[in-house]
Amino acid sequence: MLHETRRFPPPAELAADANVKADAYDEAATDRLGFWERAADRLDWTQRWDTTLEWNPPFAKWFIGGKLNVAYNCVDRHVEAGRGDKIAYYWEGEPGDTREITYGDLLTEVSKAANALTELGVGKGDRVAIYMPMIPELPIAMLACARIGAIHSVVFGGFSADALRGRINDGTAKLVITADGGYRRGAPNALKPTVDEAVVDCPSIEKVLVVRRTGQEVDTHDRDVWWHEIVDRQSEVHKPEPHDAEDPLFILYTSGTTAKPKGILHTTGGYLTQVAWTHNAVFDLKPDTDVYWCSADIGWVTGHSYIVYGPLANGATSVMYEGTPDSPHRGRWWEVIQKYGVTIFYTAPTAIRTFMKWGQDIPAQFDLSSLRILGSVGEPINPEAYVWYREHIGGDRCPVVDTWWQTETGSIMISPLPGVAEGKPGAAMRPLPGITADVVDDQAVSVPNGGGGFLVIREPWPSMLRTIWGDDERYKDTYWSRFEGMYFPGDGAKRDEDGDLWLLGRVDDVMLVSGHNISTTEVESALVSHPKVAEAAVVGALDPVTGQAIVAFTILRGDVEGGDELVKELRDHVAKTLGPIAKPRQIHVVAELPKTRSGKIMRRLLRDIADNRSLGDVSTLTDSSVMQLIAAQLPTAKSED
Repeated sequence: MLHETRRFPPPAELAADANVKADAYDEAATDRLGFWERAADRLDWTQRWDTTLEWNPPFAKWFIGGKLNVAYNCVDRHVEAGRGDKIAYYWEGEPGDTREITYGDLLTEVSKAANALTELGVGKGDRVAIYMPMIPELPIAMLACARIGAIHSVVFGGFSADALRGRINDGTAKLVITADGGYRRGAPNALKPTVDEAVVDCPSIEKVLVVRRTGQEVDTHDRDVWWHEIVDRQSEVHKPEPHDAEDPLFILYTSGTTAKPKGILHTTGGYLTQVAWTHNAVFDLKPDTDVYWCSADIGWVTGHSYIVYGPLANGATSVMYEGTPDSPHRGRWWEVIQKYGVTIFYTAPTAIRTFMKWGQDIPAQFDLSSLRILGSVGEPINPEAYVWYREHIGGDRCPVVDTWWQTETGSIMISPLPGVAEGKPGAAMRPLPGITADVVDDQAVSVPNGGGGFLVIREPWPSMLRTIWGDDERYKDTYWSRFEGMYFPGDGAKRDEDGDLWLLGRVDDVMLVSGHNISTTEVESALVSHPKVAEAAVVGALDPVTGQAIVAFTILRGDVEGGDELVKELRDHVAKTLGPIAKPRQIHVVAELPKTRSGKIMRRLLRDIADNRSLGDVSTLTDSSVMQLIAAQLPTAKSED
């Protein structure tokens, strides 16, 4: 429905010097497996593979017979090449404390941590749960696991004891690595008590390894070991052993349609191949000059792939920040970019819309001229947020790479290449070279340009999930049962007249209004394109006449005041932008929206409100009181025609 005509060609200098140019598409189309073999050759293999791909749908094996060590590829080889003094991480704590960690430092710390894990009885194939704040010991712990062949399962440090317990028990982890706490919004945020509560009912846990970060008092138990007491006394030498390309690297849990989260299993060779290649291609990384910052938490897949494994495999210098965007002030992120001269910045549309709400005068106070590429991840970015990001953060000169991928895909699948594509606000553009994404109708037939349907991946890719931990049947049912032989991620998409892809969000976020499929994303984009709206969430509510009706929850910009007149103005604006069929039945003006700790809007809870149902589980919300706040504000809603 949305009609977007703005275009942003790549800067000439960037296009001329781009890591990956347009010929990569033809190269991959001509010989897809050969393309991925060349991508794999960017890594150091102890033993080269015999077979590139073994595909027994829906089970894939990549680089069979090949052996490598992920930690060696991320750390040792850069030191051996004489780059041990190069900064791997500029770490910025929320209170303002800092650390500069070189690749040489990283090698020392990862080696000591690997020796400590071995002393604690952790071996190849054992599962290690990691529940930590954004401190350097988090990637060090992950790399130490990868080094010895243990399988890490990072659990976001904001999850509850119940959520942590469920993930530990599903993976039967034998060790938890945590910290006393971390800093969040200016105060210490305890983590150890959550672990203590969780592991009481985790029979597989033998030890809890604790990093001292905040100095908070913590209860100690016989199973507890202080990181500084065991790691600091270890040898700085640890020989990395090669692991099979298909050996498991990590499990990462993601929510499902049932109460039980899905343990997404990623393996070694294919995963590292694709995260390294995509990080180099999509962000046009120049390791000698770029300073890269992905603002995600390592507890999510974005942090795994584009804070730890991709950047380190490429020898990048990254920024890692502990805290929130508004502590101690709302310009904190821009201050960090100015301080470290960040050149590549990767963040979420939710954050961008929050900055829009706060106002452009905040980033205007900082020197952001070092930036050359901006990235977006996590959900479709609406055109107005895209343009605001480009103008007010990127100085109207930086390409925006809007990336589509998932925990399950392991790495970026659809994205413009910054030196090739003419940027189109709101469009994810094209599948990357080597990826065969398509949009099909409900009979699995490709839709023509201008058509919409279901996003599918037709061919296996190196960083794909191998299964759901311990549940092959759920893996098949969840991802491969809708369309035979095709991976279905659950997202809708449209192909515009140029053949470029627009993501429409989850298909369960598509509303059926009077027989018309209407994407929540498009209605949200229409609302946010109004100058008085900062953020919007749209859900379909039950309606006796139309089947479903559109209900919107909006946050207004700055000092804008709501009221019946504004609600009417917004409803008419949507109707004018998308057509009368997309006019919301109701628009609620609210102060906040319910969001998970990763920044995603919990539309399920908004549907509960729209349908006058009792609220579902709110444990994953950053602030569960938001729901009471929304309920209290509902009299401001207006329902008409």
